[in-house]
Amino acid sequence: MVLFFKDDMTGKDGKFDPGENQVGLTVEGSGKAGLKMTSYFFEKINAAGIPTHYIDANIEDRQMRVKKVSVFGHGLEVICRYRAVGSFIRRYGDYIEEGAPLNAYVEMTLKDDERQDPLINKAGLEALNILKPGEYDEIAKLTVKISDIIKEELAQKGLELYDIKLEFGRDEKTGEVLLIDEISGGNMRVFDKDGKYIEPLEFGEYLF
Repeated sequence: MVLFFKDDMTGKDGKFDPGENQVGLTVEGSGKAGLKMTSYFFEKINAAGIPTHYIDANIEDRQMRVKKVSVFGHGLEVICRYRAVGSFIRRYGDYIEEGAPLNAYVEMTLKDDERQDPLINKAGLEALNILKPGEYDEIAKLTVKISDIIKEELAQKGLELYDIKLEFGRDEKTGEVLLIDEISGGNMRVFDKDGKYIEPLEFGEYLF
């Protein structure tokens, strides 16, 4: 199976926001940049022995070969948070200061544009038969492992990962839980050591 990387990015009113659930803008070159970073991180994650759908990529053609997977329900997004920003601070700002550290806090949302990607917990996912017993904990553990790999890699470049959004699915052949989709600047919030937000297309200047 082949995925093609478009020049679309999530956001609102023409402004990029990884927390948004809709395409907000088109940025020339973002597809190729996203695939280059996705390939870079997937290869590191595969090397760490973590199962993913990634096989290989052709950067110039903006294509990535992947294993066939089935998604959970209509799609499940998993967020790992290292600092309180974005939708987290909008929800819980009465209880925590913006930018306060979080210890790899994991939360899951349903991919549902009409309902603005509602949060859902373990009991809800199992009650709705979206996840089988044991899969929630497996996905949560994989999320922290994967996010830590990315966080450490970025730290070596003088960058700090604030949060990241991942997706998982089941291998159609084996039923194994796999990391799927992409890992690029459009899926995460990253800042430099001076607290400057790194735009998604700026990542290449630091990583490559």
